[in-house]
Amino acid sequence: MPARRFLYVIAGLIVLTLAAAFGWNIFQDRLMRTAFVPSVPFTAPSDAGAPDYAAASAWLARPDLPDDPSRFTVAGIARAARPEVAVFYVPPTSYMKRDRWNAPLDDADANQRLGLFASSQASAFNGMGAVWAPRYRQATLGAFLAGNADAAAAIDFAYRDVARAFDAFLAQIPASRPILLAGHSQGSLHLMRLMAEKVAGKPVAKRIVAAYVIGWPVSETADIPAMGLPGCTGPGQAGCVLSWQSYAEPADTHSVQAVYDATPGLTGAPRKGTPMLCVNPLTGAPGTAALPGANRGALVPDAELKGAELKPALVPARCDASGFLLIGAAPEGYSGYVLPGGNFHVFDYALFWANIRADAEARARTFLGR
Repeated sequence: MPARRFLYVIAGLIVLTLAAAFGWNIFQDRLMRTAFVPSVPFTAPSDAGAPDYAAASAWLARPDLPDDPSRFTVAGIARAARPEVAVFYVPPTSYMKRDRWNAPLDDADANQRLGLFASSQASAFNGMGAVWAPRYRQATLGAFLAGNADAAAAIDFAYRDVARAFDAFLAQIPASRPILLAGHSQGSLHLMRLMAEKVAGKPVAKRIVAAYVIGWPVSETADIPAMGLPGCTGPGQAGCVLSWQSYAEPADTHSVQAVYDATPGLTGAPRKGTPMLCVNPLTGAPGTAALPGANRGALVPDAELKGAELKPALVPARCDASGFLLIGAAPEGYSGYVLPGGNFHVFDYALFWANIRADAEARARTFLGR
C-alpha cells in the first residue's frame, strides 16, 4: 500500500477523533451535538444486515484478503514472511453521519476511513503477526457526544458485533496460535469489555501475547483486574496490557481527567482517585521517561502531504503522575491536526510506530520462547 495513504488519515480524519479522543470540552458544544448526534431514536439494525464473520467480506483485514490495508509499510521495513502470531485489531470510529446510531457495513466513506486507520495503526504489528480486523456496525461519532440512553445502546450494539467477530476469529485460526489484541479509541473501549467478558478467566487468556488498549483511559485498579491480564511492568513482558494517551506540553488534560473521575471501571468500582495505566511506548514500562534518541521512528507527512517518512528521535515521552503520556513540545510536521489541550490522540500510534513494532516483536519472542 502506498505510503501516501497514511497521510490521508492525518489530513482527513481529524474531525472523527474529536469524540474518540475524549474532547470533552467540545462534547458540550451544542453545535457539535447538532452536527453529529442523530435526531432519531435508537433502533437496533436488522439482523439481516449483520456481518457474517465466517466470510472474508466481513473483514477489513485478514491474511487471505488480496488488498489488506494492515500490510502497509515504509521503505526499509519488512512484513513478517511467516507470521507466528494472530493479531485481532479493533479500529476506531469512522462513521460520522447522524442519520442513524450505528454505521451500515456498506457506507463507502466509513469503509475508506477504516482502511486508512488500519494502514496507519494495525500496520505496526505486521512484522510479527497476521492482522485480522473486523468490519462492525460501529457507533456513530455522535454517540460519543450525546451521553444518553440511545448512545449507550448504540455502543453496546457495536460491541456485540466485535464480540461475534472475536468468536469467529478464534474459530478460524489454529487453536494453539498466540494472539495479540490491539485497538484505538472506540476500538479500545470495545476491546476492554471483550477482555473482561471473553478473555478473563478463560483458556484463551493463556494465548494472549499482549493487549494494546490505546487512546482510551484504563484504570489500574478499577479496570485491569476485570480484564484478565495485568498491566505491563517492563519491556519484553508477555501477557500484559499497554495503554497511553499522548499530549504535547504544556498539556491540558483536565477534561479527560474529569470524565475519567466520573465513570465507573469494569469492576464496577469508581475510577476517581485510581491510577491511570500509562506504559511508555519508548521504554515498554510504566511510569518511565525517555529522551528523543529512544524513539526509533515516527511516521511524519512531508510538507506537500505527498509522502510519509519514518523519522527517528522525533519526540521524547514520559508518563506523568496522573497517567498521561507527555511528549514535550509539539513536534513539527503535525500542526493543524492536534486536538485542544495539546492532545495528540490522532498520533498515538504514528508518533511511536517503529517502537510499537519493536515492542510487539519483543513481547512475541518472550511468549514464543516459553
